[in-house]
Order: sequence, then C-alpha cells, then structure tokens
Amino acid sequence: MASSHLNWLIVRDHNAFLLKRRDIRKPFSTEPGNLTNLSSFRYSGLVHHKTVTITPAEKKGVNFVYNRKKVLNKPAKAPVKVTLKQGPRRTLKKIANMMKANRYRADLRGAALRRASAILRSQRPTKTRKGKAGAAPAAATAAAAGTAAAAAPKKAE
Repeated sequence: MASSHLNWLIVRDHNAFLLKRRDIRKPFSTEPGNLTNLSSFRYSGLVHHKTVTITPAEKKGVNFVYNRKKVLNKPAKAPVKVTLKQGPRRTLKKIANMMKANRYRADLRGAALRRASAILRSQRPTKTRKGKAGAAPAAATAAAAGTAAAAAPKKAE
C-alpha cells in the first residue's frame, strides 16, 4: 500500500470527483468522505484510510459512516453506517463521542460537527412569520376582493 501523500500527489489534479471552474481558484470535490467538499489533502476521502461521511437520512436525522480499522483492506466490510435521529444535541454529542472513541483526527471532528449541524438545521420545519410580511398578502387579497366587487356592475333595485 502506498502512503497517503503519494496517493494525493497522483490524484490531486485529475480524478472523477473534481469540479473545476474558471472563476473558482480552488476546485471543489464531490468525493465520499470529504466533509468540506474542498479539494485538499486534509479533507480528501480518497487517500486517507480512516474517513468519515455524514449525509442526510431519508426522513430526518443524519447517516454517520466511518471505517473500521481492523478490516481496512476489505472495502466491503470496512464501512459502518449509523443513523442518528434522536435530536440535534444528542446527535452532535454522539458524533463527537464516536470520533473520539475511534481515535479520528481532531480537525475532522469540527468539520463533521459543522456538516451534521447544517444538515439538521436544513431539516427543521420553517416557522411562519407574523407581522408585516404575513399581513401584507392578507391585506392584498382583501383589497383585491374589494376592487373586484367594486368593478362588478350594480344590479338595479
């Protein structure tokens, strides 16, 4: 097995997961295991053995996927998928504890928690706003109904 540094030198400029654009200085990456979607050695999921992937679950919560250390040479048996959907605080605490227990890198822990909290925030239901923004459409419909009644011809009495 080659080192992760050698693997990065081989795949850093040319791989199927790169998103290169003219106006973007540093290309994005869509590879699994990359928590920040930046193409860099630190966050690359292609070259490191112990990777973490956090994706949204089907209904609510997040899927936390990590690799087991004992079977890293068996790619089908290495990943462990855990669905966390108990609540935002408990989910973030479990992610931090699992990464600490499995001795993952501390800099990935922060990125994993940011990604998980962004996913959980996007799954929250939106609140209805009260006040001017909510009252304006109601007033507009009432005014439109009043003008429609005024525009209709009057019946002879």
